[in-house]
Amino acid sequence: MIPGDALLDAFINANILLVVAYGLWSAARFLFHRFGLSHSFSTQLQLLNSVFVVIVLSPFVILGFTTLQSNGYAQAVNVNLSDMVVAYYLNGGFSMQATEFERLVNLRDTFLNDVVNAAGWVAWLVIAAFLVGLAVGAGRLVFSTFCLFRIVSASYAWRQFGRVRLRLSDKTLVPFSTRGVWFYYVVVPSHMLGQPRELSVSLAHEFQHLRQGDIEWEIVLEALKPFFFLNPAFHAWKRQVENLRELSCDAEVLTRGRIDVRAYCDTLLAVCQQTLRRDRMFVVAVPKVTLVTADRSALRDGRMSFLERRILSLLDMRHLRRPRLLYLATLMPLAAAIMLTAVAIQRPGDWSQDRLMLSTVVNLERLDEINRLSTFGRIRN
Repeated sequence: MIPGDALLDAFINANILLVVAYGLWSAARFLFHRFGLSHSFSTQLQLLNSVFVVIVLSPFVILGFTTLQSNGYAQAVNVNLSDMVVAYYLNGGFSMQATEFERLVNLRDTFLNDVVNAAGWVAWLVIAAFLVGLAVGAGRLVFSTFCLFRIVSASYAWRQFGRVRLRLSDKTLVPFSTRGVWFYYVVVPSHMLGQPRELSVSLAHEFQHLRQGDIEWEIVLEALKPFFFLNPAFHAWKRQVENLRELSCDAEVLTRGRIDVRAYCDTLLAVCQQTLRRDRMFVVAVPKVTLVTADRSALRDGRMSFLERRILSLLDMRHLRRPRLLYLATLMPLAAAIMLTAVAIQRPGDWSQDRLMLSTVVNLERLDEINRLSTFGRIRN
């Protein structure tokens, strides 16, 4: 059985990696915009998903690195961040009392022990906040999945292609796609049967979501949301995935040349008008991928809505040369930086020479304090 402190340590590392990975992704996105590659939506979406896979695979990299070190192949390589900070301090990098510095270096271990043993009000507050957030998030996910099940089950079978089931619904005004254990479901409003242009645009859009694997990613992110609800990087990550998958899907559908840009934009606007009047059950139903959603917050704040951004990107669509080369050239340094971070943020293992030196300095400082207090007492007597 895995100890509780090991699980908590791995969870903290995952949160740190999410923050670091999102920061690196933001830097890469800034470079994309700087060099005129802001329209490479498919490449950006692949990068974002690939970086997430790198985070998931990071424990195996850590295991391989520690195995090499234990077998004597990489003992001279020390990239642990805590050990590097200790070495920098001992070399006079900054001035601080040794006892205070040791307390700061051991802050993570102290926090882990307090939370695992439920010692102190801070630990109880952290435990309560996590459990409440997890319970609320899990309950929301179960309720949302139930609402989605009701919408799909109340729809009518129309056509089927292999594992894809097309269904008509009188309860929803917005086309969407989702999946079960085996089958994929594309649900379109019944009134679209009398609007062939909107129907063709909606089906092309949802089929492209199926090709891109967007539904699977939505399921994964929704399932992880109750665990990372306190991490703002996770929520920003999820918003980026949601935005990029729509922009990428729009670009890919129009690249095929079967649908006119004007017809596509008219359909987005028409369906968006319907979303402003949609029912509450459809709003909370997840995990699903819809054709369009109304950004009410943007309307209130007076800023550009995501729908406006989608239409502008369609009108100014550009084709990217060598997208695979751009993807690999960006992914490799991002993956290397994330792997290096994953190894660097691990808790230090055995006592290194620098840590033994720090412990000696701390003991000497405490001994000097004891002697000073003893001398002060003798002077007073």
